[in-house]
Amino acid sequence: QMQLVESGGGLVQPGGSLRLSCTASGISFSIYTMGWYRQHPGAQRELVVTITSSGSTNYADSVKGRFTISRDNAKNTVYLQMNGLKPEDTDVYYCNARYRYREYWGQGAQVTVSS
Repeated sequence: QMQLVESGGGLVQPGGSLRLSCTASGISFSIYTMGWYRQHPGAQRELVVTITSSGSTNYADSVKGRFTISRDNAKNTVYLQMNGLKPEDTDVYYCNARYRYREYWGQGAQVTVSS
């Protein structure tokens, strides 16, 4: 059964760092485009960044230069390193796996940036 499990969320002060992880099971991880999205209460889910099977990335303008996505196909895991966090980065972050018509979501990880 396909599953995406996220970890690494939490509370951090402005300017701080967090790393999110998402480990997949039940899929051929290496062929999937993996991504991170975030959602504020009452708002639409928005793209943070994606990484293709070949390693090409696509970042939202709001996180360029601060966030870095990476993947480890041997561990079926995608990471999101978040530096220089701002209060406006506070959201629930969701891991996404996509390949052709198949798409899966993780359960979400809360990230709160506050002093």
